[in-house]
Amino acid sequence: MRPSSSASQAFDPRRLDAFLRARLPGLDGAMQLQAIGGGQSNPTFFVSYGPRRMVLRKKPAGEVLPSAHAVDREYRVMQALASTALPVPPVVLYHAEPEVIGTPFYLMERVEGRVFNDNDLPGLAPAQRRALYLAMADTLATLHAVDWRAAGLAGFGRTEGYFERQLKRWRQQWELSRTRANPPIDALLEWLPGNIPPGDEVTLTHGDFKLNNLLFHSTEPRVVAVLDWELSTLGHPLADVAFNTAAWRTLPAEFGGIRGLDLEALGIPSEGEYLAHYYRRAGRDDPARQATAFHWAFAFMRWAVIFEGIAARAAQGNAVADNAAQIGALGRAMAERGLEALESPAESFH
Repeated sequence: MRPSSSASQAFDPRRLDAFLRARLPGLDGAMQLQAIGGGQSNPTFFVSYGPRRMVLRKKPAGEVLPSAHAVDREYRVMQALASTALPVPPVVLYHAEPEVIGTPFYLMERVEGRVFNDNDLPGLAPAQRRALYLAMADTLATLHAVDWRAAGLAGFGRTEGYFERQLKRWRQQWELSRTRANPPIDALLEWLPGNIPPGDEVTLTHGDFKLNNLLFHSTEPRVVAVLDWELSTLGHPLADVAFNTAAWRTLPAEFGGIRGLDLEALGIPSEGEYLAHYYRRAGRDDPARQATAFHWAFAFMRWAVIFEGIAARAAQGNAVADNAAQIGALGRAMAERGLEALESPAESFH
């Protein structure tokens, strides 16, 4: 993680300090506040009082799209998952009102570990890269095995028609964030509703499951916390699977993909090997229960709309990261990858 700043996200730290001292007994010393970059969504800060180390996440300032930046959902799902086998940071408090820092926010304990922002994992040995990637697949399988009813998440989302509802939502997001033409997005949104695979399946889904949203043990190839839960819901696990494997289908210049790299030399599993590992762990050996062109087209449509939303926030001056305009330009490239998924057999990426 790296320091970041954005004038549109400024707030008075003295007000936050007073609020936290009133709510959390035993805070000693001066508050240390550091903005953390690396993401394009909810502004994130390290908050420390001596040995007490925490993380704050808030909604962005200014106007945001409906249902976006749902820090309340992040807090709720992590609170529920504390009793499961899936590792998440312990949550501390949620504050829904804007009077403290201008927007709702929540606080969680800071878990120590490693975040990898580059999918090619520079500086590591091939065996280390392989182990980290397979640990990611293991963690995704663990997530999809969570008994969400027992965890108290029965009302976290509807249990039928996931893709129909998601397509309606993302079409609306696209219309609200559209600042320019993007015909490939329009083409995907035209094709997808009529090609939803039969059958409904419901698990807890993360919605943004990728390498840099995982915190790994400081020395071991083991995930110690799954982060960034704002897009989580009850949904179809193959939506997570396709989103998670988008890096194999995109170039390094396309938001850090690994397509075209010598994966064997790097020690990174091929897409096929990675998927096979996940399918074994998740009990999805039946090809009828595995990802199809639809799922990757859906994943890249989402990516494209997300990037167009970043571009829209940059145009309005509400961007979270300083490079939001540059990142937002990837909207067309991601939509084109979605169309490519409809034209190319999955084996060509394996």
